[in-house]
Amino acid sequence: MEPVTLTTDRLTLHVPHESDIDAIVAACQDPEIPRWTTVPSPYTREHAADYVRLIGEWWADGSETIWCAYRDEELVASIGLHHITPHHTGGDAELGYWVTSAARGNGYLVEAARAVVDWGFDELGLARLGWRAVAGNIASARSARALGFRYEGFARQALTSERGRDDGWFGGLLASDDRTPVDWPVL
Repeated sequence: MEPVTLTTDRLTLHVPHESDIDAIVAACQDPEIPRWTTVPSPYTREHAADYVRLIGEWWADGSETIWCAYRDEELVASIGLHHITPHHTGGDAELGYWVTSAARGNGYLVEAARAVVDWGFDELGLARLGWRAVAGNIASARSARALGFRYEGFARQALTSERGRDDGWFGGLLASDDRTPVDWPVL
């Protein structure tokens, strides 16, 4: 699959290049990113270089589509569709993201995610998107809820990362959902 650039009112989402490595390294020094994601800690330049290389490979084989989101040439987030599974009845994927500490609270993530969700449903023909987060990640849950995801449950020790196993929250969004936020029991 060829990489695609997405734009919103305030953001440009593009596949990261080598020129983005330093910004990715700086963003991933924030302890909140590895606390809630699978991003390694400590995060090195080598990790970022591997991330950029792997993103190119994932786009090429169609397994994942990941962007870096920029506001006025400043990195604000990384967001993508992971584990894309095509199917004759419409495929599925998982929405994943992290946000830089300086960008939090500005609505950039939800803005970028709407573009990614629309692209996944409209261009890839996905039928369903999944969302998951370490239990307790209120910010991620609020963003997923704002996007119209429905809370689908709690699973003990279901998420794995370098730090071990974590309890997880799970949600889903169907292409046919109206995306109006609904109540979540964890929020």
